[in-house]
Amino acid sequence: MSNIDIFVWEFLGTAVLCLLGNGSVAAVVLKDSFSHGGGGDWVIIVLGWGFAVFAGASIASPSGAHINPAVTLAVAISGGIPWSSVPVYWAGQLLGGFLGAWLCWAAFKLQFDKNDDNSGTRGIFCTSPAVRAIPWNIVTEVIATFVLILWILTNPQINSTLGYAAVSFVIITIGFGLGGPTGYAINPARDLGPRLAYALMP
Repeated sequence: MSNIDIFVWEFLGTAVLCLLGNGSVAAVVLKDSFSHGGGGDWVIIVLGWGFAVFAGASIASPSGAHINPAVTLAVAISGGIPWSSVPVYWAGQLLGGFLGAWLCWAAFKLQFDKNDDNSGTRGIFCTSPAVRAIPWNIVTEVIATFVLILWILTNPQINSTLGYAAVSFVIITIGFGLGGPTGYAINPARDLGPRLAYALMP
């Protein structure tokens, strides 16, 4: 597969991942949304991100459906892709995350406009720890990311639609089991791309 193809599929897959994942958070955070204040907020967010992974990975299937720089790094270390392709994967993922966040903002623009104060809406697009203690926050993210990478590397048959559904269940389980302390980014592109996009939003 050419580097252009890799970039395009990872870009599209990560964009959809962040559009739907950020959208699930926006739906419960922003007023004048049908999900706002309806209860079960964390459940909606975790399920939303889990199924967003399924959608994004299915779209990015031609490139291996990494949609996560940590996955790309692990696959490169294991010899699954050449190291020369790693920057291409990362670029597609980061820019895809950026675009996905902007599309989420556009989809919820009326809700943002009606929100009394948007200064606290950064959490829609990126994570922050419930208790800020950077070393321990990093430990939590490393543990959660390790679980994801370990599962992916020990299940090479996931390169199929059914396999991506299984990844979604793992993401959902990580969210419920390890997501509370830090919001479980476990994906630098899905956090950094939208974080940069939020900094540039009106």
